[in-house]
Amino acid sequence: MKKVALFACALMTACTTFAQDKLASIAPVEKRMRTIDSLSLARMLQKESLQDPASALYPEWNNTYTTNYGVDLPTEYKIDLRGFHMPCDSRLVTSSYGYRRSFRRNHYGTDIKVYTGDTIRAAFSGKIRVVAYNARGYGKYVIIRHQNGLETVYGHMSKQLVEENQTVRAGEPIGLGGNTGRSTGSHLHFETRFLGQFIDPEKLFDFAASDIKADMYVFRSQGKGFLVSAEREAAGGEDAEYTTEELALAQRQAEQKREESREFQQERRKAVRGGNVHKVRSGETLSVIARKHGVTIRQLCRMNNITERTILRPGQILRYS
Repeated sequence: MKKVALFACALMTACTTFAQDKLASIAPVEKRMRTIDSLSLARMLQKESLQDPASALYPEWNNTYTTNYGVDLPTEYKIDLRGFHMPCDSRLVTSSYGYRRSFRRNHYGTDIKVYTGDTIRAAFSGKIRVVAYNARGYGKYVIIRHQNGLETVYGHMSKQLVEENQTVRAGEPIGLGGNTGRSTGSHLHFETRFLGQFIDPEKLFDFAASDIKADMYVFRSQGKGFLVSAEREAAGGEDAEYTTEELALAQRQAEQKREESREFQQERRKAVRGGNVHKVRSGETLSVIARKHGVTIRQLCRMNNITERTILRPGQILRYS
């Protein structure tokens, strides 16, 4: 009898251990499945928001050029700047936002030096609202509406690579740099707008450092907007606005980065003046250009941050020394 009881006890222990092992093996699977479900849901929600970005703010979606949406502006709205991508590789600002005395008109964007054929990219993820041409203004231009409420404008391009109602990710190519429309030289005209209201891009982005100036920008319908830190906002609420001392420190750091950028741009201009660049002609390949200037294809790729599979376009500028 005693043996039977011991056997039964051992059997129950074995069953319990087996059940626990079975549950332990199932738990990670269930956890992985929950993770997969969460990721799938996140991707689905993100895709939906890209299909109809900032729909709660804008009264409609159209493919026409609009500056005034005829809606009451929110008293205050936080624009999330995280996820920003430089719209081009160049960091040289040639003309800032503001009134131009020489032309007696306002300049509503920031001009960045690019060469014809340079890649122009989406500053944030969003949806292409306008792809059009304006001979007396922006030339070939693209407007993108973003999830954070901003709309960005890219003007004077030589070619548009996207279509209206197409969704794009931050950093995805949308066109090529150029000199179309009302332009005196190849450059990118870059605008930022909120519900049709112009915002100085240099208030939001440090182009020399290829970075944002803060996590968020608070748009105000009355009075000036200001920058805020997401971390401080989460911790302190109303005290999230940067202090004068913090802004001064940020400006000093930005100035240091700009000095470093100036050295980079000076080297680039020296190369251009010295004739150490090649303007791609129709039908030319990397091997043809490499032979012409006595360099290897690998050297050309390294100096221009491209690959051997990169498709060259007429007018594109390549360094060869």
